[in-house]
Parts: sequence; structure tokens; C-alpha cells
Amino acid sequence: MDKPNPEYTIIYRNIKHPRLEYKTGTLTLILPKTHKSPEQILQKYQKWIKRKQQTIQEALEQAKTKTIIQNRTEKQLKQIVNTLAQNYQKELNTHINKILYRKMKTKWASHSKNGNLTINTLLKHLPQNLIEYIIYHEITHAIERKHNEKFWRIITKKFPDYKTKEKDLLTYWFIIQKHIKQ
Repeated sequence: MDKPNPEYTIIYRNIKHPRLEYKTGTLTLILPKTHKSPEQILQKYQKWIKRKQQTIQEALEQAKTKTIIQNRTEKQLKQIVNTLAQNYQKELNTHINKILYRKMKTKWASHSKNGNLTINTLLKHLPQNLIEYIIYHEITHAIERKHNEKFWRIITKKFPDYKTKEKDLLTYWFIIQKHIKQ
């Protein structure tokens, strides 16, 4: 997986600056419509790409040994999420407008500018501690939208091991994808 020229897909959009994503284990280059050279971007971000590839490879290896997933119902998931959201809103002094549930292809959850929390129904397969982390992470976006220093300071107060949780979430992503295809 540590190839100099990894496989990738290109999406052209009306944006100013190119960006790279590895949301589902596949490299995606999101480029301005006028951008002509994806090779330049690949070269510029070669170290970042290699780090991401290594992280994904480690998660795939770990996914082979971690086979325990939860089999909650969506009703049980909603009860857990609603309780956590109420508690974390109080703790962080924030407000969630409403909580929506749907199966999502590239993320565990999201927090909209309108204050809505969208939860991936696949969370029902995660261990409780990772659900807690995801909900806290998303509610923290009500305070700070971006993943910047302020955001991670808030996260670290509650979850000093957040980097481990992020790695575990990637591992579980692959485990659950394999599970739902069976």
C-alpha cells in the first residue's frame, strides 16, 4: 500500500483550492475545475499520502483481529444517542436543534450549521465508548466548527486518548463494512 503513485479518483468542483481525502480508504483528489495537473498535488502531499496509507494499512490489519461488533437495534441506538446528546449539551453549554438518523457512506456523524446532528445508523455496531466519543466530538462542533487547536483542546479535556479513538473508529469502519456486505 506504500506505492509512490497510489490509485486515486478525481472530482472536479467549483472550489479555489485543491484538497485530498481518504474518507473510505481510497484517495480522492478534489480539484478546482481549472486545475490541470493532479500529479503536482500528489507530489506536494506525498508525505501526507504515505502517512494516511500507513494508518489505513494498520487499521485493516487490526480489523482482522477485532471481530466483536455490537448488534443493537436502531431504537437502542437512538436511546443511547439521545441520552448522550442531552448530557453533553449541558456539559458544553450548547444546543442541538434536532437529531437525524440515516446510513452514511463516509462518516460516522455530522453537525450542521443549523444545529442539527446527523447520526450514521451504523453506530449501532460500535462499542459504547466510541459512540460517546463521536457524540461529544460532534456536539463540540457547536462551539468550534473546524478541527483546529481550540476544537482539539476541548476534545482532549474529555477524551485525552482521542487519537486512539480515531484509529479505533477507522478500524471499526472496515470491520462494519465487511460485516454489512456478508
